[in-house]
Formats: sequence, structure tokens, C-alpha cells
Amino acid sequence: MPKKKITIESLAKTIDELAIMIKNGFDEVGNEIKGLKQDVNILKQDVNILKQGQEDIKLKLDNVAYRIELVALEKRVQRVEDIVLARRRKS
Repeated sequence: MPKKKITIESLAKTIDELAIMIKNGFDEVGNEIKGLKQDVNILKQDVNILKQGQEDIKLKLDNVAYRIELVALEKRVQRVEDIVLARRRKS
């Protein structure tokens, strides 16, 4: 098999081609990083929306617990009123 003669010109051309390939690779990685940054920003916005929704749910649930307590108290007051009225009627 004949050996290929290596010249300075062919080495320079090879180095230039290699440099172009490396630059293109870095450019692609840079574009991918930009895309990932955009995706992360979108995720941050979504998480903030979810956090706000969670806070809203917590507030509503706190109100529900409060309402349940009010209903229970209303029932107790009604029982006391019924007892008091029943005693007054007997008197």
C-alpha cells in the first residue's frame, strides 16, 4: 500500500477543517444551551403558577374548615335554643 505524502499544505487544510468542525460543534451546543435556558424559564413560570394555585387552594380549604366549624356550632346553638324554648314552654 503506497504511503500518502503529507505536506504542510495538507496539514494546514486538515487543521482548518478540524477547527471548523469544532466551531460548528460548539455552536450547536451553544444553541442547545439557549434552548434549555428557555425551557427552564418556562418551567419556572409554570412552577410559580402552581405555587399560586396551591396557595389559593390552601386558603379555600382553610375557609372550608372554618365553615364546617360554623355549621357544627350552629347545630349546637340550635340544640341549646330548642332546650331553652322547651323549658320555657313547660313553665
